[in-house]
Amino acid sequence: MERMTDAQWQAFLMASPRTAKLSTIRADGRPHVAPIWFVLDGQTVVFTTWVTSVKGLNLRRDPRLSLCVDDPGDLYSYVMIDGTAEISEDPADLLHWATVIGGRYMGEDRAEEFGRRNGVPGELLVRVKPANVVGLTGISD
Repeated sequence: MERMTDAQWQAFLMASPRTAKLSTIRADGRPHVAPIWFVLDGQTVVFTTWVTSVKGLNLRRDPRLSLCVDDPGDLYSYVMIDGTAEISEDPADLLHWATVIGGRYMGEDRAEEFGRRNGVPGELLVRVKPANVVGLTGISD
C-alpha cells in the first residue's frame, strides 16, 4: 500500500469523470451519502447542489463533510477528503462552475447546456478546501 502525494491524488480525482460520494450530516446526526459531479480548482473541490436537496440542507446547517472517490477499474486505489463546505449563490461563479462541471461529465459540446441548466437561482455552489486527504493506491499489494 502506498500513500499518494498531493499531485497524485489531484491527478487521480481529475483522471476521468467518476463521481465522488459525498457524506453530510443530517439534523438527527445520521450520515447521508450521495454521488456528486465535481471538479478541482487547485486543491479545492467544487460542486453544485440544489438548495432544498438533502445535501444542500445538511451543508447549510452543518458544513462538515467527507468525500470519497474510487476507481471502478482499479479496486485498490481511492481518495478520501474531509473538509468544510463554503457555500455561494453568486450567479456568475455558479454559471461558470456549472458549465465547467457539465463539460467534464457530459462533454464539451454540452457544457453550456448543462451550465445554463444548473447555474440557476436555487442551485448552490459548494467549495471544499481539504482539511485532511487520504489517498491510497496498491491497497492489496
